Amino acid sequence: MADFNRTPAGSSTFILMGFPGLEAAHVWISIPFSLCYVIGLLGNVTVVLVVGKEQALHKPMYLLICMLALTDIGMSTSVMPRALCLFWFNVKGVTVEGCLTQTFFIHTFAVMQSAVLVTMAFDRYVAICNPLRYTTILSNARVATLGLVGLIRAILFILPMPLLLSRLPFCASHVIPHTYCEHMAVVKLSCGDTTVNRMYGLVIAFVVTGLDLTLILLSYGLIIWAILRTSSKKGHQRALSTCTAHLCVMLTSYTPSLFSYLTHRFGQGIPPHVHIFSANLYLLVPPMLNPIIYGVKTKELRDKVGKYTCRVCSCGVTGIHRV
Repeated sequence: MADFNRTPAGSSTFILMGFPGLEAAHVWISIPFSLCYVIGLLGNVTVVLVVGKEQALHKPMYLLICMLALTDIGMSTSVMPRALCLFWFNVKGVTVEGCLTQTFFIHTFAVMQSAVLVTMAFDRYVAICNPLRYTTILSNARVATLGLVGLIRAILFILPMPLLLSRLPFCASHVIPHTYCEHMAVVKLSCGDTTVNRMYGLVIAFVVTGLDLTLILLSYGLIIWAILRTSSKKGHQRALSTCTAHLCVMLTSYTPSLFSYLTHRFGQGIPPHVHIFSANLYLLVPPMLNPIIYGVKTKELRDKVGKYTCRVCSCGVTGIHRV
């Protein structure tokens, strides 16, 4: 790829380095990254369009899947277009304002995703433990309200992050050894006292991840208790099958997130490119896998997606014949 050398100079600019020491391989690294991004984008957009168009899918569970798809689109899109410009065109410069904005959106979508996963766990708990009251407890309007509460929570939790970063002095290096403006990567550049920034990031990670995982585990503890009280084996299988997709999505979302966070905070002996790779993995893999998991595990959604796919293919074939 041609090097357009569009790195602006000046103290109001940060320089993103991508994978330090692997600059010659940036084009090759971009291939799996761009594939993951495109697959995730197509899958999530398809889910949103199908759920939006099909009246039969206007149910709490599918609205939650749609919310998850939107947060996945937002999370990966906050990072990948900018990262691909770095990989393909060597566009390294980013303004301080642009960097702080990216930090805000990345972490806001991540916290929002966690809130959606908690709501999904509650949805499965109500569906299995209180099936007769399901439509009363979880109406579409209530799910929309819970989604709005999750969004407000994410904004309130994350907004102080860029505000605190904007107060820090950056005296010497403005080079960020990363593909995007990750919070701790920017904090480490400061020559001032970063205690408040580090503590706030730590508190948010433990409060959000800790609280949300506790609520999810509580929901599944109650679900398992309800399943064990059911004597029917068929009932056991049906109840477990309804939770399989959510459990898979939860594992694909929280595992890379926790690994990335722990390696960044405590993995001093780990090579920098491993930190960067794990941080990108966390933002790319869940958005790519989530629509595939729900498409495979949820029969009604799978059938509707198949119907639309066949319709699009038949329209394409008809258009070719007419030409």
